[in-house]
Amino acid sequence: MGTLTFNVTLFREQFPAFANPVEYPDAQLQMYWDMAVCYVDPVEFCYLTGDCLQLAINQMTAHLAALYGLIADGQNPGFIKDASIDKVHVSLQAPPDRSQWGTWLASTPYGQMLWALLQAKAVGGYYVGGTPETAAFRKVGGYYQ
Repeated sequence: MGTLTFNVTLFREQFPAFANPVEYPDAQLQMYWDMAVCYVDPVEFCYLTGDCLQLAINQMTAHLAALYGLIADGQNPGFIKDASIDKVHVSLQAPPDRSQWGTWLASTPYGQMLWALLQAKAVGGYYVGGTPETAAFRKVGGYYQ
């Protein structure tokens, strides 16, 4: 696998909401991409390769850019169910996902797209550890169990 680098032209084509270079300078998007690589690590997410891996990191970049944009605008990136102005009342909705990771990704459309991609590509889960006997009907050395 080659080294991935941030392609700002591809990113702006994939996510037109960030197409304005004045509102979203290249250096700022590069910073979000550098952060995104910490979440979607090209080594740890080995089941994603090539264009799918680039897309996943770009989706995480868009997710982070959208979250930072909401926070900069003074908005709560959480799930607000109800709000009032007089005497200030805000009701928050229960998280839509059991995991904090899924809930956090669900807070933007880009995170939801990333969550769907990760779920689709990781179908079946992983097998970690164990001995070769657990993966076969013969024991090590060729003996039947």
